[in-house]
Amino acid sequence: MAKKLTNKKPLYGNRRSHALNATRHAFKTNLQTITINGKKVRMTAREIKSLNKMMANKAA
Repeated sequence: MAKKLTNKKPLYGNRRSHALNATRHAFKTNLQTITINGKKVRMTAREIKSLNKMMANKAA
């Protein structure tokens, strides 16, 4: 099982119908499983994007 590295939690809000009924709704994080140094970890897509940019800057 992959270890979860992120501390992000879902955001909560309401879905609104045309009649303005409010239904609670969770905006879940976009967790992806990636392999870093042979270990599987779960990170958000935004964190993976930032990590890739950081690694590209180190290489250049």
